[in-house]
Amino acid sequence: MSPLTNGSGSETPYWSRRTFVSSLTSAASALSVAVGPPSTRRVLASTPTVRRPSETKKIALIATEVRQYSHAQHFIDRFLEGYGWHGEHHYPPMELVSLYVDQFPDGDLSQDRTQRHPVRIFPTIAEACTLGGNKLAVDAVVIIGEHGQYPNNRKGQKRYPRYSFFKEVVEVFEDSGRAVPVFNDKHLSTRWSESAEMVADSQRLGFPFLAGSSLPVTWRIPSVEMPWGTPLEESVCVCYGGVDSYDFHGLETAQCMSERRAGGESGIRAVQALRGAPMWDRIRDNRQTSQLVLNALSRSHTVKAPSGFTFPVISLSWAEKMSPEAVGYFIEHTDGMRTNMLMLNGLLSDFNYAGKVKNSDRIISCQMYLPMPPRYTTLANFFSPLVNNIEKMILSNLAPYPIERTLLTTGMTLFGVESLYRGQVRLETPEMNIPYVTPRTSTYWRA
Repeated sequence: MSPLTNGSGSETPYWSRRTFVSSLTSAASALSVAVGPPSTRRVLASTPTVRRPSETKKIALIATEVRQYSHAQHFIDRFLEGYGWHGEHHYPPMELVSLYVDQFPDGDLSQDRTQRHPVRIFPTIAEACTLGGNKLAVDAVVIIGEHGQYPNNRKGQKRYPRYSFFKEVVEVFEDSGRAVPVFNDKHLSTRWSESAEMVADSQRLGFPFLAGSSLPVTWRIPSVEMPWGTPLEESVCVCYGGVDSYDFHGLETAQCMSERRAGGESGIRAVQALRGAPMWDRIRDNRQTSQLVLNALSRSHTVKAPSGFTFPVISLSWAEKMSPEAVGYFIEHTDGMRTNMLMLNGLLSDFNYAGKVKNSDRIISCQMYLPMPPRYTTLANFFSPLVNNIEKMILSNLAPYPIERTLLTTGMTLFGVESLYRGQVRLETPEMNIPYVTPRTSTYWRA
């Protein structure tokens, strides 16, 4: 076909989506009159109302749930209220006009946002995309399939409905005879076949598709980029978090650097995940990898120190003592490049990278700065550069970085989970023989 034209186990009570949405229907027309046109929308008391062009592009946002600190809240509020950007309060030059919300927990914020702004909650994804009509009526779709009560599969993966959300959007595109840019938060799916199908759909229908984590675009300390075309030999990310969760963030941290190496990304030959003593043995058995782990740990702001000290002398023995059940994903690229992602829970709580240049003693290292609220900050400002890149895609009709990155980091995550499930075995991954070249342009946030 030719391209178209452009878990927790808590018992938190949830409203029925049908009941909740129907409760809003009677207020919808009154709301549009009370709030008025975009130029007179109400915003936070601390920020002035900004008049926007009448022909501003329109966004539909599809969410699992909207509560404080949920991913959907971070995106919705930035599109509606703006965000701090390079010393100013920036208002996205586009309008969030419709929502589909799948679940409504106690503390739901979606109704409040519809009262503050002329944005409607629709009962179906199709109606959110068509604004209740018969054809696509928005200029972009943002899918936030993170958080909410969804079942886990036998491997412990939470089956967020990102794939099904995406397929419903694609059905609207096909029925309408045109497609628009799409953003998908985090990894694509918990199944490789679904993830590959999502990318194939974007290519078949010819629409820009952006996805992934905020780690590649957040601040870096120090502010360094992997020089494009560097003859990189090995990458290491040391981080924290859970399997099928923050492992994806750690892999995105490494891949956004690895992909800039000489020749570009070649694809993935094999993945193995190890836990505990076997993982630490694997690290100690490779002198270069051991050194890169220490280099990356030296960038951390949160490494746990011995009693009476404010910092430790970084060593593998100390790291293993603090994180005896650490999990590591060991990635073999088809060109011989190696990527190692270590989740060192108990030792640190940030994301740090180190890479070794071939035939050289040169190490390139930094921290991808992710100050998590409410422990470290009141804001989750690392979402701001992610929203800013979505804005760029919508305005230019071009994704700022390749969807192949997220397809491969999704695959690294899924095969890492599979390796653990099968007893920490090495898995050949011919399906991930997907080469790509990333643009020279850097996309992380210089503050």
